[in-house]
Amino acid sequence: MLLDNLALFLLIVEKGGLSAAGREKGLSPASVSERLAALETYYGAALLKRTTRAISLTEEGRLLVDGARRLLAEADELESGIRAGTRTISGPIRLSAPEDMGRRYIVPILDRFLAEHPDVTVDLNLTDGYLDLVGQGLDFAIRHGALADSTLRSKALGENRRVVCAAPSYLDAKGRPEHPDDLSRHDCIVMRFGPNLDREWAFQVDGKPHKVMVRGRRVANDGGLVATWCRAGHGIALKSIWDVAEDLASGALVELLEGFSAGGTGLQVVYPPLSVQPRRVRLLIDRIASELGLLEKVLGGQGRV
Repeated sequence: MLLDNLALFLLIVEKGGLSAAGREKGLSPASVSERLAALETYYGAALLKRTTRAISLTEEGRLLVDGARRLLAEADELESGIRAGTRTISGPIRLSAPEDMGRRYIVPILDRFLAEHPDVTVDLNLTDGYLDLVGQGLDFAIRHGALADSTLRSKALGENRRVVCAAPSYLDAKGRPEHPDDLSRHDCIVMRFGPNLDREWAFQVDGKPHKVMVRGRRVANDGGLVATWCRAGHGIALKSIWDVAEDLASGALVELLEGFSAGGTGLQVVYPPLSVQPRRVRLLIDRIASELGLLEKVLGGQGRV
């Protein structure tokens, strides 16, 4: 409203009177007078000297003319820049993704996106932990599991079936578990999520939830390292199908306990509750959702191979 009143004030000065300015803007003389009075009240000073024949600027009015012109010009420039940013694809995007999935799937998508939009820059934080999106200035994050922060918004990207797997070399040396309870006697590789260890693995046995407490000599907070240790034959791991689909297909890893579902957690993109996201961010989220959707079909609809 202040900017509108400043623009009207400049029009009054340009046209030489309140009535002329009102006709130009389609406003009644009373409305123009009321808005001029509001502007004078805001600044605490008279801006115009008015007679029945003419108007003239006070000292404060002369100061305001120059300042208002600069202010309105800067406002127009700012608006033009912002509106241009909603039409063109440019500017920074900051995001986070899980380590293994990020390297395997998200980085190639980003490479293609950046090649198509040379004015976009990307800052990618690969971590299996949960980051404070608002505190760290992230536009969005790709996460497994339920939405812990209810203030965030989310978009589903696909299913995330979890599989128990091991290398053939481990199975040759230690044998193959036939029931989830057998895992308690095996060397399992455990993921750390912040201060929490993922030691309690959940299954469905005879249609009922069944949990097994696992143990192992290796713990890591990096899903990629867990997969590397697993491929090297150091133990049994519980991994997302997204992370080990290629290893299972090549025979580098073997899926275990196929008859006992290890469940899964949804894959989603989460973002701060902004009223409007920059177009570049919306386009990247849509691109990731589209390409991961195609990959999920390759994995078998619900992440199954």
